[in-house]
This record gives sequence, structure tokens and C-alpha cells, in this order.
Amino acid sequence: MTGGSGQAGRVNARHNGGSGISRLALCLEADTWGPQHSHSGRKKPQAPNRTKTLSFSSGAATARMAATAAALRCCFPGSSGVGSGFVKAKSSRRGWCAAAVAAPSREAEPVSSLGHRTRVDFPILHQEFDGAKLVYFDNGATSQKPYSVMRTLDEYYRSYNSNVHRGIHALSAKATQAYEDARRKVANFVNAADSREIIFTRNATEAINLVAYSWGLSNLKEGDEIVLTVAEHHSAIVPWQFVSQKTGATLKYVGLTKENAPDIEQLKRLLSNKTKIVVVHHVANVLGSMLPIEEIVTWSNRVGAKVLVDACQSVPHMPVDVQKLGADFLVASSHKMCGPTGVGFLHGKFEILSSMEPFLGGGEMIADVFQDKSTYAEPPSRFEAGTPAIGEAIGLGAAIDYLSCIGMEQIHEYEKELGTYLYESLLSVPNVQIYGPAPSQTVHRAPLCSFNIENVHPTDIAEILDLQVCSSCVLFSFLL
Repeated sequence: MTGGSGQAGRVNARHNGGSGISRLALCLEADTWGPQHSHSGRKKPQAPNRTKTLSFSSGAATARMAATAAALRCCFPGSSGVGSGFVKAKSSRRGWCAAAVAAPSREAEPVSSLGHRTRVDFPILHQEFDGAKLVYFDNGATSQKPYSVMRTLDEYYRSYNSNVHRGIHALSAKATQAYEDARRKVANFVNAADSREIIFTRNATEAINLVAYSWGLSNLKEGDEIVLTVAEHHSAIVPWQFVSQKTGATLKYVGLTKENAPDIEQLKRLLSNKTKIVVVHHVANVLGSMLPIEEIVTWSNRVGAKVLVDACQSVPHMPVDVQKLGADFLVASSHKMCGPTGVGFLHGKFEILSSMEPFLGGGEMIADVFQDKSTYAEPPSRFEAGTPAIGEAIGLGAAIDYLSCIGMEQIHEYEKELGTYLYESLLSVPNVQIYGPAPSQTVHRAPLCSFNIENVHPTDIAEILDLQVCSSCVLFSFLL
């Protein structure tokens, strides 16, 4: 489904000797595999060695790519001419939750997987390329949207488009109600203690910047330390680089283990009384690894440090309970969880949010305005200056309805099965190196894989697959 991102604009790096990692981010809506998360252009893992660029002009390279593509085709079910794989692409019956799904009615058929039952809910997947159904693998960049989300957006703009919180007329009241209902849906979805702890932002990147500038600039000083892992998305690194430059605080990075997972023992050793905030992912968008957030919060609290969690890759794929995790801040993006682009959210503990200065100035974030000063509204209004993305927030609420109707535990279990299948299938392909920990009974791995193929640039293998596997138009996410 869900979840961080492709970088089509950077594929030409291969012609300049660049190298990188191909990533398959699978999807529940597709007739094959599951999730995502990630942000566009996630940070490359720093430990694995990169393969060197190999041009299409090399005959040996072309032969190797063709052989590898043939092996990879056996891993990709649902494509024209591909083996049976995990599930087969064929017409599936309508989604089962009428309240959240508005797909065209069609004759019911036997189904074999959650993917089959949900594929019909996503109109973009109904199109064909060269006679084969579309298979979408670019969920690390953005997930597709079900009918129910599109219908909700259309209804807003057709029926009650109006600004929120400012008008007393009927349309404004209806829009305000729907907008605040969406906030309550987000709060319930992540089990926030209070809907006032949910701040709507443009995306997770803006949410991280909000914390960095509003909390970070006010609470960090020279000698303080910010702890991050090298596996963070750069959207979780760059804002803290800015803050460290302005405050004199020091960035401390946690490296990777030999299994290509963040080194938790090193993280524990880095924590000290100088540590003021720990910035970590819940699920790594490149490595697919999952961090023990509850334990990290406990260790951080012992030294008086706050914790910010990038949950873009976890919120769309598994049950997430912010009260159980205990983190001070948590961020996620709508577009990785079947919702519209242009909206995301920050969850923050209310007492911390109440102590923070506004991030932006303007309408809605004020209580009173005088010529020489202003007083600020309570959260969440304090951090939502100006007209928000009203329709998009309401659409996010509809996406949450859709996911909740399926059940996050069911989605999680299905994606674990898909992730194991993906990992084991790629292992069977010659000359493939997969990054991140192997799935096991004790190690949960998200259903995405970053990998290199010996002597083949990831852009080249993706182009070969697009031509040979993809009569079904398989779409990839690249990290270059």
C-alpha cells in the first residue's frame, strides 16, 4: 500500500557513472504484493557497496540482464507470460465493505487473497497495457486511491466546498464538521489520547520540519546532541542539519549491523544526558527493518530525551498505537495510505505541543492580534496557519475508513506473507543482493526489497523488466 518514493527525475544518473538500489514496494491493491512507505528519494543505506554502472552498449551486460530478467519474471505473478506465482491476475469481485467501497457492481467470483478482494476498488488498476492488466509496484512513492476516497473528494468540491472555522453559513459549517471529523478519524486510527494532538500538515516532511523548527530551535543549544540512524529518510535528516547549524547541537548517527539493520546496541550507547531528541523510523523505507520503538522511548526517557518517529511506512501497513509506543512525536503521510496527496499529520503529546511556538504565522493560528503583538490559539489551530488542505484532509478520513473496514491486523498479516514470498523469490534469482534483515519468526520485515544485481545498474534492470515482464507495465521505485 502505502508508504516514501520514486525518483524518475534522477534515472539519468546511470549515464554519469551513478549507481543505486532498485526497490520493489508491493501493494495490497495490486493483484500481487503489498506495501510501501517511504518518501520520495529516500536516503541510501550507507553500509552496502554499490554496483558499478554498466551501459546497455555492453553485449555481456545485455546478455546478463536478459538472463536476470527471465529469472525475475518467475517472481512476478500477474504479468503476461509469467508463471502462476503467488496469485493470478483476473477479474475479482467487489470489495466486501459497502460503507467504505464504491466500486462498480460486478458478478461475484471466488477469491483467493485479500489482494484479489481489494484490487477492484482501485480504478487505476482497471486499465490494460498491450492486453495485460496494470500491475503497480511504485508504492514507495505513493499508493493508489480507492473509489471511496475519490467519491469523497468529488462530493466535497461539488456539494460543500467552503472554508473551515471562519464562516457561519451552512456550507462552511458542513466543511468544518467534515474537516474536524477527519481529525478525529486520524486520532482514533492511531489511538491518540485527544484529537487535539493531531496536526494536519502538507505531508510527513512538513511535520518533521514543524518539530525541528518549533521545538528544536527553542530547546536545543550548543553541546546538545540529536541522535538519528543512517537509515533515515533524508526528510528526517536535513531539517535537523539545519537546526544543528543554527543552534550548535551535534548530530550523532547510529550505523548498521552486518544484517543491514540499525544497530540498536550502538543507539543505546550513544544516549547520554546530552541527548535531547532521538529521530528514528518505525519501518525503514529502504531496508524494510522495524525498530523497537517502545524500548527506544524507554531508553530515551531515562536520559530526558524526546523521541520523534517517522511512521510513514508503518501506519498504512499495521496497527499503530501512539499511546503504546509512547513517542513524543509521530508523523505520517496521507498519500502512502490510500489517501490524497497534499496532506499528512503530526501526532504530538498535547502538553508538549502547548509549550511550542507556532511554526507559521497567519490565519487560524492566532487568538488575538494587536498592532505590536499577537496571542496564539491552542493546538491544533496554533500549527495550522492559513486555509488548510480541506478536501484532502476529508479524503484522508475516507482512506482511514477504507483501511479500517478491511482491518489493519488483517492487512499486516497478509503483507507479512507477501513480504516473505517476495524476499524468498528474489533470493532464488542469480547474482541478486538484498539489503536489510531476512524475515524470520522473530524478525519482522516489511514487504519491500532493496536490491542490487551484480554488474547491472538498477535502472537498466528496471527498463528490461518494464519491456519483458511488463506487458503489464510494472512500475518501480528507484533510489539512486
